[in-house]
Amino acid sequence: MCGRFALRTPTLQMLEIFNLVEMPALAPRYNIAPTQLVICIRSVAEDPKSREVVQMKWGLIPFWAKDIAIGNQMINARAETVAEKPAFRAAFAKRRCLIPADGFLEWQKLSTGKKQPWLMEMAEQQPFAMAGLWEYWTPKGDSTAKPVVSCSIITTSANEDMSVLHDRMPVILPIEAWATWLSPTANATQCTALLKSLENGQLTKTCVSTKVNRPFPDNAQCLQPVDPPEPLTKPMAEEG
Repeated sequence: MCGRFALRTPTLQMLEIFNLVEMPALAPRYNIAPTQLVICIRSVAEDPKSREVVQMKWGLIPFWAKDIAIGNQMINARAETVAEKPAFRAAFAKRRCLIPADGFLEWQKLSTGKKQPWLMEMAEQQPFAMAGLWEYWTPKGDSTAKPVVSCSIITTSANEDMSVLHDRMPVILPIEAWATWLSPTANATQCTALLKSLENGQLTKTCVSTKVNRPFPDNAQCLQPVDPPEPLTKPMAEEG
């Protein structure tokens, strides 16, 4: 799954890597948690070849939802069912986005019952793009309410780098796939083909401070490297 991530890359570098004309100045984020606002990149409606940056609430709220709280359970969408599941299929067909990160977190279950966080990064420590979906939602019966724009991160089976911590991981799209993923004319077959695990050997993992276990602190101490309290052993399969 993907339940926490980081984005510390400077704004100028983000503009260059993601081929953007402009974006708001970004403060480093070390502990991005569900329900918070996250940076997403989508195609521009008037010019689909161009890209724009939009802040979205992490936790997709389907357009038909009666209660905004449903988004709390929609932070991830499974690649295997995203095209058919009612909560995600409309967004998968029409509203796809890139969710930039330069690290994501997963937790090791210790023999003590506690959980130890590990930071997963690309081997070259460059930012990457997670496959995302976005949606508009407006409270029923309130035509004056401002729509909530929300998003979800698509997950797939873990590769070998990740499987020692969890059996799921976010779909990390290679640069050459970004244009297809964002294109409004890409069909389901093309998009589904992109939803696969990252090749083995591209991720590194670092044991980090348990400060990141709570969603409230957001500073460099959250990702401070620490010595692993126990060796990593492959966990049992989980849903996520």
